[in-house]
Amino acid sequence: MLVPDLDALLPRATVRTRHRRTAAAPPEALWRAARQIRLADTRRLGRLVRWRIPGTPPGQTYDRLFRSYPFTILDEGESHLVSGLCGRIWTLHRDYPALAGAEQFRTWNEPGTVRVLFAHWVVAAGDGRAELCSEARVEAVDRVSAVRLKALWAVIGRFEPLVAAEPLTLAARRAAG
Repeated sequence: MLVPDLDALLPRATVRTRHRRTAAAPPEALWRAARQIRLADTRRLGRLVRWRIPGTPPGQTYDRLFRSYPFTILDEGESHLVSGLCGRIWTLHRDYPALAGAEQFRTWNEPGTVRVLFAHWVVAAGDGRAELCSEARVEAVDRVSAVRLKALWAVIGRFEPLVAAEPLTLAARRAAG
């Protein structure tokens, strides 16, 4: 199983979060279960995503979400997906640029913005088990955006563990049957 090289895409992240869940299931089954989780299946995170990205239907899967605007696919394989977006994540406006791909993400340098990377992958954990991994990274482009990011993270950072792991837990439970 290939683990994506996140440092090649966003090495100097100010904020990094990581979550992992193990399931008594083979990697393929866990990845399939993860790709089927819908926003409506996750109460807190689903509502948060739909609030931040207006017009997102509750029946949409997270897999589809990370493959469409405002996200850009940065890397993908049989058992991983890495997506990113750039912009001013602290505003209520949906002012994220449509990126042409990984190279434009890597070289993004618009003042007052950040680059955000979301990575999800599955690895074999031995004894017929698999581990679903999720990592998010946020990098400020300049000093102004670093200050804004720090202020935003001071408010929402403490809630992140309660929200971000919700789809992973659900996928692991479904994959284990």
